[in-house]
Amino acid sequence: MKMANVAMKEVHLPNGEALTYREREGGEVKVLLIHGNMTSSKHWDLVLDNMDAKYKLYAVDLRGFGGSSYNNLVMSIKDFSDDVKQFVDEIDLKDFAIVGWSTGGAVAMQFAADYPGYCNKLVLLASESTRGYPFDGKINETDVPRRFSLHEEVKQDLIRTIPVQTAYDTNNVELLKLIWNAVIYTHNQPAPELYDDYVQDMRTQRNLAEIHHANNTFNISRHHNGLVDGNGKVELIDVPVLVLQGDRDMVILKEMTKELVEDLGEKAKFVELKNCGHSPLVDDLPQLLKAMTQFLEE
Repeated sequence: MKMANVAMKEVHLPNGEALTYREREGGEVKVLLIHGNMTSSKHWDLVLDNMDAKYKLYAVDLRGFGGSSYNNLVMSIKDFSDDVKQFVDEIDLKDFAIVGWSTGGAVAMQFAADYPGYCNKLVLLASESTRGYPFDGKINETDVPRRFSLHEEVKQDLIRTIPVQTAYDTNNVELLKLIWNAVIYTHNQPAPELYDDYVQDMRTQRNLAEIHHANNTFNISRHHNGLVDGNGKVELIDVPVLVLQGDRDMVILKEMTKELVEDLGEKAKFVELKNCGHSPLVDDLPQLLKAMTQFLEE
């Protein structure tokens, strides 16, 4: 099934940011799709094209990604989720499910914890842990990689931040594809034209160091994550949660998913996606859509 009825829209938030989003016509069941790092709403296109027509879909560009503004630095996952709160208020979106992919999973959890009564279900797709995503880096070639604690350190990192930022700035398509083929598209790749579109979309990201810092310091669990104490906000998530992870995800380690499931407790149901990596959208879209829609229909 191909549904081409996707409109690109923009909404201005009270905080001075403007978020762009894709809206796909559909039925009564509303779903908000939240992307992760190095992506935007563009990377949901296969879901927007192929998910059952009974779903009305919204895919938002987070601040500093895609067509959205980046007027103020994002320094925490909560900054993103507060944007999402203003976004859903502005477009009058209520009683919806959220699908959060990778970093988008953290944004979705923070939103559900802070703003009860808005979303009715959470799907965490290859999501980072309730205890964040640690950032190890080095500032000098002779350094031994260590976990950073400061945004300033992350900005100067020679392993991930500077090489990727330089690839963005110089349109180094080869390097960006090399990175994605090494850790994300390890088996299947998008169709060539689509892959080129995805790479150009990656280059719209203007918050690389900030998002690494936000992930590094995120912790809604009741545990210390090696850097910061958890704030226990995971307890405030009061909706059913589906945790989806590919069995060969090289970005989100099994240990992280284990933390996620443990911290969410009885409200979480875990489903492993077979022969999938960090992007089940490309690896096995039918399997992903089946798992998501089964949960949304329960």
